[in-house]
Amino acid sequence: MKASLGCDHAGYELKEFLKEQLVALGHDVIDHGTYSTEPVDYPDFCAAAAETVASGLADFGVVVGGSGQGEQIAANKVDGIRAALCVNEYLARLARAHNDANVISFGARILAKEYALEILKVFLSTSFEGGRHLQRLEKIAGIEKAQSGKS
Repeated sequence: MKASLGCDHAGYELKEFLKEQLVALGHDVIDHGTYSTEPVDYPDFCAAAAETVASGLADFGVVVGGSGQGEQIAANKVDGIRAALCVNEYLARLARAHNDANVISFGARILAKEYALEILKVFLSTSFEGGRHLQRLEKIAGIEKAQSGKS
């Protein structure tokens, strides 16, 4: 699978670690930056990562910041993105199984690198359940279309 990554300065080290691990697991990676710990604005990098997922050029996205919260919000502004801030394996499993999340967000100041990797592995190994959850996702997509003016 192909991953799209984006982070701010606070998430740089965790992003680099996860990128290395994803490559080791056989994934291709598109890295939208940032490429250092110099202060930057996370929306620039997280939206770019999400746009790559929404366009179909990547299968999933990973966004990383200090808390992961703003990064998740920025990614979710992109039509077709369902980004989930996951601080444990349970949330990662539910984000995929119930919400068909296509971007995962991490807080580098909240999670140890190794634990973030375990959460990411759960995210990647969990399939969307469909069923009753599909109707809910269709409603979310309808809201998105209405808000964007697309019909």
